[in-house]
Amino acid sequence: MSLNKIFLLLIISFFVNGCTETYPLLTNTYEEAIVVEATLTNELKNQEIKITKTARFEDTGITTENGAKVIVKDNLNNEYTFEQNAGIYISQSPFQILPGREYTLEITTLDGKIYQSSSEVLTTDTPIGSIEPTVVTSKDKGKGVQINVKSYDPGRTSKYYRYEYEETYKIIAPRWTSMKINVTGPESIELVPNSPDTRTCYSTKKSTDIILVNTNDQAEDRVNLPIRFIEENNYIIGHRYSILVKQYVESLGAYTFHKIMRDIASSSSILSPKQPGVISGNIKCINDPNKNVIGYFGLNTVSSLRIFFNYTDMFPENFPPYFNTCEDIPFLFCFRGDSCEGESMIYNLERNLMIYNSNLGNKYILVDAECGDCTSFSSNVIPSFWTE
Repeated sequence: MSLNKIFLLLIISFFVNGCTETYPLLTNTYEEAIVVEATLTNELKNQEIKITKTARFEDTGITTENGAKVIVKDNLNNEYTFEQNAGIYISQSPFQILPGREYTLEITTLDGKIYQSSSEVLTTDTPIGSIEPTVVTSKDKGKGVQINVKSYDPGRTSKYYRYEYEETYKIIAPRWTSMKINVTGPESIELVPNSPDTRTCYSTKKSTDIILVNTNDQAEDRVNLPIRFIEENNYIIGHRYSILVKQYVESLGAYTFHKIMRDIASSSSILSPKQPGVISGNIKCINDPNKNVIGYFGLNTVSSLRIFFNYTDMFPENFPPYFNTCEDIPFLFCFRGDSCEGESMIYNLERNLMIYNSNLGNKYILVDAECGDCTSFSSNVIPSFWTE
């Protein structure tokens, strides 16, 4: 859930909390505000800041705050200017947040409103120690692979951590064949060689949850966080799987802000008795105190680590799973007679709903497209980081 919808959900809850009658989730009480997503890091890169406007609950899209003047300043009088590019504000030149310096964010919108953050400093640089996949069996989730991320700060100055991950997995179409069918006319087809590029694909997905942990109640500043669990019959680990984990060390203020965001997003209902608290960021409108703004200007150290594993590494005795049972679907390729299925067969082939697997004379066996052509739902481009 985006910050826009989270903010709106909180506003609505102020109006409906304590009421017993049904409330239509339409934003008659909508008040526009800007939403700032600004996490700058110690990486030397073009830093990015996202500035949007709050959306109504029923809206499907998000509106970017266009034409804003965005500057980050440090206490040594250095300024870093950001320019809008495809809905995101990107620094004109690469830079990194340095330890020991104080930074502030300043945004001036086209309507003359000036937004300024508090002065922030970079957090402790604590790298990820390891990422460890282990086969486990739980009462609720069954058997699968539990992936834990570990880190340790002997100085006990990190304490507040936020995590993101990006998983990439190899897909091999289980019913791929060396031949395929081309439709050549209303009642004609031909068998031609199939491209091997349709057999193996790679898909990538990013985490969407706000993943947080703090070590305040521990004797050591040590993290051992279960960040991802994958059931043994989930096809994404059916061949080769990779996960890239990013660890952000946050300030107490940033951690508290993200915790409230997480709690709001995870609430099953705006009428839930669980009240996560008031959103309090570190950005204010300095020339109009009544102007709402949601967001946090955070300076985080970040570290990342990637691992790979094969299905056979975890489950050597099992057969790799797939998300489709890939059953044979027979068609009699003719057009005149009660048992003829040529028209239906051509319909499915032309719309890439099914794909050829085998035939005996004019009796053809087709399977669902994803069973024989992985490019029907994924990409056959090998990621640059991929290794076997």
